Amino acid sequence: MRRPPARSAKTAPIAPPWKLLAKGPVRLLRAAPFDKIPWLVHGFSTRPGGVSPLDGERVLNLGFTDWDTRENVIENRKRFLRAADAPAMPLVSLRQFHSDVIRLFDAAPPEPCRGDASATDRPGLLLAVQTADCVPILLVDTRRRAVAAVHAGWRGTLRRIVQKTVGRMRMEYGTRPEDLLAALGPAIGGCCYEVGTEVARDFSSQFARAAEWFDELRTGDEPNPLQWMNMMPPGHQPPPKNVLLDLRKANRAQLLDAGLPEKNIFVSDLCTACRTDLFFSYRKEGPQSGRLMAVIGIQQESQRAKKS
Repeated sequence: MRRPPARSAKTAPIAPPWKLLAKGPVRLLRAAPFDKIPWLVHGFSTRPGGVSPLDGERVLNLGFTDWDTRENVIENRKRFLRAADAPAMPLVSLRQFHSDVIRLFDAAPPEPCRGDASATDRPGLLLAVQTADCVPILLVDTRRRAVAAVHAGWRGTLRRIVQKTVGRMRMEYGTRPEDLLAALGPAIGGCCYEVGTEVARDFSSQFARAAEWFDELRTGDEPNPLQWMNMMPPGHQPPPKNVLLDLRKANRAQLLDAGLPEKNIFVSDLCTACRTDLFFSYRKEGPQSGRLMAVIGIQQESQRAKKS
């Protein structure tokens, strides 16, 4: 039986440890445990507070989309970086393509690199990933002072991108999983994210716990009773129904498998498709959807002195 839709009321509270901060017209979502780290800057963008015109409102679109102008996006990014207390940090974004490619940065590249995760231990760089339903994941090594930003759609999740990112941090920076904190930001929830049974089949072939991430795990290989009800010959029966996938559960499980303690993983329960008042959702809005951004970086000493 399919689960009832998640509560979509626009008054649904922001549950701790998450905080929604107003910085002028811009609203920024942050994880409270990350705010306790004095040398860290991070944030997840929301929809309000920008200059991009969309359906009669002005929104904070942070991606270079066909429907928006480059000038608008640049202004929106300036507003977002000011709200994130990182106006002078170079933004290191990626040309995302739903892969398991992880980029390591010692300096800001002249052009965005292709990839879906980035990591650094250098102060002064602001790593970024863009989403409009996929899961944005921010990682911070509190002991080694290294950070990472991960974009996890279903393809990246299937390829274990967040688990591989933890592995790269262990190899490059000496990160220990028990020193990592992880924040999984707003994404389309298991209440709304329909995928085909072929996706369920792919996941069940790769993960022993895949059944926990779907509302009902059907791979399309099960007998279809409709074939006998409508007397259609074999090979002509209706295709099996889609299934609901919870990407955040899947990525949380990968972080646990990578060795992170459960208490170090913070998952937002905000669904981008349910809360289009606050976020963008490509599934809900189509090509006219904007893009959200999640950022993380290590402040330089001069920045921390100025802030304090």
